[in-house]
Amino acid sequence: MLLKNKVIVIFGGEGLLGKVFVDSINENGGTSIIADIKNSSNTNSYVVDCLSSESLENFISDVKKDFGKVDAIVNCSYPKNKNYGRKLPKVDFDDFIENNRDHLGAFFLPVKKFINFFLEQGYGNVVSISSIYGTTAPKFSLYENTDMTVPVEYITSKAAINQLTKYLAKFYKGKKIRFNSISPGGIFDHQPSSFIERYSAECIDKGMLDPEDIAGTLIFLLSDLSRYINGQNIIVDDGFSL
Repeated sequence: MLLKNKVIVIFGGEGLLGKVFVDSINENGGTSIIADIKNSSNTNSYVVDCLSSESLENFISDVKKDFGKVDAIVNCSYPKNKNYGRKLPKVDFDDFIENNRDHLGAFFLPVKKFINFFLEQGYGNVVSISSIYGTTAPKFSLYENTDMTVPVEYITSKAAINQLTKYLAKFYKGKKIRFNSISPGGIFDHQPSSFIERYSAECIDKGMLDPEDIAGTLIFLLSDLSRYINGQNIIVDDGFSL
């Protein structure tokens, strides 16, 4: 019960990672609040547009009324446009700008709004989901003979999240608000078998990870066990980036 009596908002709680995070928070005694652009049948769920100040302000007002407090927020939303995922030669400038704006915006705006809430409350905790490709160069050979790639917008936005996490931790020094990020390795999502085989050969034990493999680190960062960890990025990738 590491999260007993803690109320935690998960932005992108209907996503691949988000759904598992919600379950893990509940299993550890916390109260999870799903904030997602999609409708959800789960209890404590709200439709929220992370790129809209009005939507976020209404959401915070509702959560404050319904729960009285928020101990932490988790950022794992990932808005992207219809052209996202193209290989570099086919990435238009406008798409590059739009995808960076939306992904960073979906990190920056909710954090900015909740910082005001946390300052008033007197404490808070922010955990953002980044990626190993925010810390290391892509291994393009893994993607040969597939339709997959490492989108250039993915690299730039995830690297920015890591740096913004450090920036925010230093800027709000002494305010009892923590900012940390997690950089997962590849998460299994029915990728081509040839890619999975090449990817796993770069790892130490398991290879491609499951969302549950990231959840333990998240619970640690949300709990009081990590109360003096601030401004850090924790890599969980089974040694892929070594």
